[in-house]
Amino acid sequence: MTVSINNPRAKPRWLVLIAVVAILTGLLATATLAVHDVSVFQLDAPSADAQVTLGATTHHDDWDVICKDNPSTCTLNAGYPDPGAPAATLTASAHENDGALNATIFSGGGSKDIYGIQSGAWAWKDESGGLPDKDNLLHAYAARYSVDPSTECPVASGLTTCDVIYFGSDRYDNNGDATQAFWFLQNQITLGSNKVGGALGFNGSHQDGDLLIISEFSNGGTTSTITVYRWSGTDATGGLTFVAGGPNQKCGGSSPDPFCGVVNSAPPTGGTIAPWSFLDKGGSTNFRQGELYEAGINLSDPSINLAGECFSSFVAETRSSTSTSAQLKDFVLGQFQVCAPALTTQASTNGTVAPGTPVTDSATVTITGATNPADATGSVTFYLCGPATTATACSSSASDAVTVGSPKTLVDTSTPANANDGISGATSDQVNTSTSPLQPGFYCFAAAADLTNYADPAEFSNNTTECFRVRDTTAITTAQRWLPQDDATITTGSGASAPAGTVVFSLYENGTCSGTAAATFTDTTAPYTTNNTTYRTSSTIISWSATFTPTDTNAFANSTTTSCERSDLTINNSASAFPPAP
Repeated sequence: MTVSINNPRAKPRWLVLIAVVAILTGLLATATLAVHDVSVFQLDAPSADAQVTLGATTHHDDWDVICKDNPSTCTLNAGYPDPGAPAATLTASAHENDGALNATIFSGGGSKDIYGIQSGAWAWKDESGGLPDKDNLLHAYAARYSVDPSTECPVASGLTTCDVIYFGSDRYDNNGDATQAFWFLQNQITLGSNKVGGALGFNGSHQDGDLLIISEFSNGGTTSTITVYRWSGTDATGGLTFVAGGPNQKCGGSSPDPFCGVVNSAPPTGGTIAPWSFLDKGGSTNFRQGELYEAGINLSDPSINLAGECFSSFVAETRSSTSTSAQLKDFVLGQFQVCAPALTTQASTNGTVAPGTPVTDSATVTITGATNPADATGSVTFYLCGPATTATACSSSASDAVTVGSPKTLVDTSTPANANDGISGATSDQVNTSTSPLQPGFYCFAAAADLTNYADPAEFSNNTTECFRVRDTTAITTAQRWLPQDDATITTGSGASAPAGTVVFSLYENGTCSGTAAATFTDTTAPYTTNNTTYRTSSTIISWSATFTPTDTNAFANSTTTSCERSDLTINNSASAFPPAP
């Protein structure tokens, strides 16, 4: 199978075929409220070699022109808008070649639309002659556009753009009516290699909101029955829920329709010109009657309201009947539109905080791949790593990672509220609170989303927006040291010069100079001092006395101090913490 996925900004024309007109025609409220009247793609219901245009006459694109320019791949160019055609944005497109005949056909009783892809389980195989020629698909294609809302393209409340998908397929033989269906799947679905019975399985699973459109054309394509379903629930426990549909949903009719389909009618000669390489059972390189199927759907229509869904893959299939439990036959699997949820986070601070200053982490999930994607739903689990000596991105699997509270539910974070802009978020519990301050060092958050309506995005963390630092603290304590000292001055009664001599200082551990001295200090040279080196570090009371003995005792009498010097010492040491300046 070869796959061609076009530039989302390219403006396809072959997609017209896809049902631009077809599907949009079906559900609108008046005869003009039809998908085939949306001037995005020229939808053709060929009755001869020339194309018969349905609905509007001016279109933004035309599949016929595009594929003739690129017959090998049918890739889309910038488009060929007719004068007066409205602006349109191509958001996704793909054209798939099924490859060899009987390649990739369904196998086994689990291959039914009512069953889960993996839990059911769908199975496939390559088998020559494994299915009727009329059910053998050769190509499948789809394109999605976003246009301004209009009478022809109404939208549900709250939507600002109209999303339409055009799709189709061709088959190997027109010998008999065929029932076809298209799945548009949000998760990426690929062929698996795991054994399912005597066949192989698929990779991927259903997601709530997957879209199934079943079409049946009888009486040569003049009567059409189309029903639209959505998958509700999980792959394992969900099932199909009817959305809209019924008979008379042929594109080009007068009934209002948000979806419709059409097959090519009988040409007088040669068959309908195929814009890509085609060869049917009878050897025709052009489409014979009933070999080409086109359809379209307005996802934004109020009766459907699935514009918010991104569709990563599509599956075109043939089946035994329109019953949802019909046995599936052939299929063409295509990769269509990337539904890409991305998770980013931002800590409330990336700077330095004091212990006890709260910090949180905020997660944002953004959906890309559709014009009005539904917001992601589910939860986010936050993690915190640290402390570390440098800012290093966190991981939920890191040895120092701890969970920050319980998982937080994603909510709409848009202002004003908008559940269809693909933006939702959640905020973690606080860390580094006053009751649970963090130790000094660097810390970094990480976040992991568990989504219920999209595939889970990659876990997010980095060392810039997700990290912060908790300052270390400082404290000062005082330890007073008081060094008792005493000085003595010698004078004479006659006013003569002081004589030489010795002073003995006595230090007492009381206030009365009584008892035995705690220490004595002798100094023989004026000025006389104690030169004490023993500090006092606690509150105390001391007293001093001093005695002078002159060297010349004949000229001077001993002079002993009669006073007692008292000192009362009070020491009060206190510790104070000084947080860093903000």
